[in-house]
Amino acid sequence: MYQNLLFDLDGTIIDSAQGIMASARHSLKQFGIEDYDNSKLLRFIGPPLHESFEQIYGFSTEQSRMAVQYYREHYKDIGIHLNVVYAGIEDVLRQLQAMQKRLVIATCKPEPFAIRILENLGLAHYFDCITGAALDHTRRTKTEVITCALQRCAITDHTAAVMIGDRSHDVLGAAACGLPSIGVLYGYGSLAELQNAGATHIAPTPAEILSCIAPTP
Repeated sequence: MYQNLLFDLDGTIIDSAQGIMASARHSLKQFGIEDYDNSKLLRFIGPPLHESFEQIYGFSTEQSRMAVQYYREHYKDIGIHLNVVYAGIEDVLRQLQAMQKRLVIATCKPEPFAIRILENLGLAHYFDCITGAALDHTRRTKTEVITCALQRCAITDHTAAVMIGDRSHDVLGAAACGLPSIGVLYGYGSLAELQNAGATHIAPTPAEILSCIAPTP
């Protein structure tokens, strides 16, 4: 049913909680915030960083810009090494590749970080294209990232493409670009969050992504 498969990274391919939370703590510390609430830090996983600092901690646009810089300084040396591949996801990627599907990464994580992570974990070879946020902030929302990925891959038939992710911004970004979506439940978003955002399909496990992409007659 779908030929071009756009995957989110955090919460979909990798469990990135420890690295993201550690780098968020480091950044917040620069602003004198040391009373960390893990439930708040977990909300950093998935959405663009500037949105998280502004919405969760009430930072101004300038404070958010500085916070993202502090975060990235920590992440590039420490947080980037604290990622774990979800059990079963590589088998899914292998099967999709064997089915000659085109696999693409579309993540709000900075593109150089996404490439390094996938190369370090031995997963980069599964993807035809890895698209992430731009370090100069010219591309940072999910809609902007998906749009860039579609352009890079020359994907014009949006009915043959699907966005796969674990948070509402994956679903909403897909809809803004005219794409259907698969919301996965093993990441950091809830069933209610994904359904309320309008996910086309729901996959409770990595293996069930296959059923959404190539359903059994």
